[in-house]
Amino acid sequence: MQPARAAPVVTGAAAALTLGGVTFASGAEAADGDQETRTVRGTLPTGSPDFVYVPLDIPSGVRELKVAYTYDRPSVPAGTVGNALDIGIFDERGTELGGRGFRGWSGGARTEFFIRADEATPGCIPGPVRPGTWHIALGPYTVAPQGLTYEITITLTYGEQGTVVDPVYPPERAKGRGRDWYRGDCHLHSWYSDGRRTPAEIGALARAAGLDFINTSEHNTHASHAHWADVAGDDLLILLGEEVTTRNGHVVALGTEPGTFIDWRYRARDNRYGRFARQIRRAGGLVVPAHPHATCIGCNWKFGFGEADAVEVWNGPWTPDDEMSLADWDSMLVSSVRNGRDWVPAMGNSDAHRDPDVVGRPQTVVLADDLTREAIQDGIRAGRSYVAESRNVVLSFTASGGRGEHAGIGERLDVDHETPVTIRLEVSGAPRCTVRFVTDQGVLHTSAPLPVAGSGVVEWRTTPSYAAYVRAELRHESALGPLPGALAAFTNPIFLGSA
Repeated sequence: MQPARAAPVVTGAAAALTLGGVTFASGAEAADGDQETRTVRGTLPTGSPDFVYVPLDIPSGVRELKVAYTYDRPSVPAGTVGNALDIGIFDERGTELGGRGFRGWSGGARTEFFIRADEATPGCIPGPVRPGTWHIALGPYTVAPQGLTYEITITLTYGEQGTVVDPVYPPERAKGRGRDWYRGDCHLHSWYSDGRRTPAEIGALARAAGLDFINTSEHNTHASHAHWADVAGDDLLILLGEEVTTRNGHVVALGTEPGTFIDWRYRARDNRYGRFARQIRRAGGLVVPAHPHATCIGCNWKFGFGEADAVEVWNGPWTPDDEMSLADWDSMLVSSVRNGRDWVPAMGNSDAHRDPDVVGRPQTVVLADDLTREAIQDGIRAGRSYVAESRNVVLSFTASGGRGEHAGIGERLDVDHETPVTIRLEVSGAPRCTVRFVTDQGVLHTSAPLPVAGSGVVEWRTTPSYAAYVRAELRHESALGPLPGALAAFTNPIFLGSA
């Protein structure tokens, strides 16, 4: 059976193609355990809409919905994209932008999924399979010149619905140490999207990395939120979120209310991103554009930073695209001091998916009043943080005036513009690394390499008229002559002078 094609329609998301519907016999006469299967096939050409919907008319009496799919992967010339097809599901409440009917997203991580009242495939939301028109959502991420031929098999199992299980979420507070520096990794993937680790495995790795908090960030689904309660503990705070994976960049929703879903079905040209950034904040979360210069298709950030609470400058092992993100962020700092605007703090996360990805490489170290969701978010939002490659790297970065004035990371040293200021960085855990002090003019001071023991103190003197802000970088030895080495750590800035 092949559904008839229909013209592209606007469904409240970006322009999308809705195909002819798939119908099943009435479930009223089906016996418990009976199954009914339909198979649909089609071909998507290059230039297809971002989303193609296949309607399913689900009768009453269905206990389980199962969907499996395949698609062809033809050979293509070098430099030409091949086929990649994502898949998800919306229930009878519809596909309108905002996700009221959202029931799951596998992306390209799985070839099949199921939904029942009591259980669902990771990435999907368990709950009743109610009668009405459901929609399989296909996302042709890339399409080869030959087109993309797919086959979808839908199987309904009839019978009495199982018991819906009430979700249990992790607490918003861990034991903590009062006002202190807390280490966290806010961009992680489990098997609830395209990761290969269970929440328990991630929790164990987070503890081994010396982390105090983590944030869940599955691609385009909140399905993992109810599966972290057993991983949390007095020593590990677990924030809940999502990586909103649009076709024009990814954004981490950091620390939203349990069960919050943020839609991703739009591009920058649709002018809808602001609506969902505000939804993240209404749900108690932070808006953090992720890996803004990543090279994967659709990963490069195109929405601007006007809605950002922070930006993920360092993502995973240090690479040239991180160097670009760091330079871009530094230019944003210069613009903020020039125009008197609010600044956007930086952070770093591992984006770990599977072995050998290292949880906590890098990690954001936040000065917070306690180990709670609200306190950690306040510290990130205020920029009271630095980023380190591991738990071994510990920094203390301050600016002081001649009369006892003092400021730390993310703060302002409020002194006259000609007042002498002492910048001081104390370091441990960074053998042979070089310290650089970066200002709105660029790098104005570079230290000799630290000793093999990895500890040291570097001081530099300036004035607010010479440097509007100062931030610190800790660099490994360079393998490419005059080019800077990979980062071991960097801080958010300290601003100098009256606002």
